[in-house]
This record gives sequence, C-alpha cells and structure tokens, in this order.
Amino acid sequence: MATRQPTTSRTTTSTTPDRPAAGRNEVALTGRLAAEAEERELPSGDHIATLRVVVPREPTAGRRRAAADSPKRATVDTIDVVCWTAGTRRTALRLRSGDLVEVEGALRRRFFGGPAGRQSRYEVEAVALRRVSGGGLGAT
Repeated sequence: MATRQPTTSRTTTSTTPDRPAAGRNEVALTGRLAAEAEERELPSGDHIATLRVVVPREPTAGRRRAAADSPKRATVDTIDVVCWTAGTRRTALRLRSGDLVEVEGALRRRFFGGPAGRQSRYEVEAVALRRVSGGGLGAT
C-alpha cells in the first residue's frame, strides 16, 4: 500500500479594487439637488451641512405597474447626504436647488435621541461633492 503524502492547502487573499479583503462601503451618486443645503450645529458642537439628492431609478425588468393603461410615472430615490468636513460643507452651501451634482462617500447609520427615544437613519457621508451643471432657480 502506497503512503500518501499530506497535502498542504494554502489560502491566499488578494486584495484588488474588484475584490477587497474585508469589505467595501463606497457610494457614488449623480442626481439633482432637491433643495438648498442646510447648515446646522449638532449638540456635540460639530457643524454639518445636509442636503437631499434625487436620483432617477433605472427601470427593472419584471416589475409591473398597477394597471397596464395607467400613466407611467417617474420613480426616484431621494437620498440624504451629510457633509462633515469644512470643504464639503462649503461646496454644499454654494449649490442651488435643481443643480446636477455628483457625490462620493460612504453609507452611514447614525443614531440620535429623539422625542420617541433612540432613533437611527441611513445617510451618505460625503467625502467629495461636485456640481456637474446648473439647473437651479436663477441658473442660466
């Protein structure tokens, strides 16, 4: 009877942009600004600017409308964006309602105390914010 040599299995983890080792939290949005950004001070003393970006949804196959003859309506997602750094806050406060913007950042879940107790919300924490084109009120 032949003796089997033990086999050694070695697992290598290669990290590439397509396959990160520990996970990835990156958000890239392009959409219209729903309203001008608002700046506020948190109870902690931190200043933030918040804004909402309206992003049209791509039509998905297999989804049916309520009635075949009903008028087609646009489906959008309204995404809350928060700007913590001075640079992104300045950029956000210069934007106007209706501007087309690009946002890069990460999805965050923030917890806070409210009238009904502890609450949370998801928002995109912007690390880069850019106006692509104007479309806001008074834009030319």
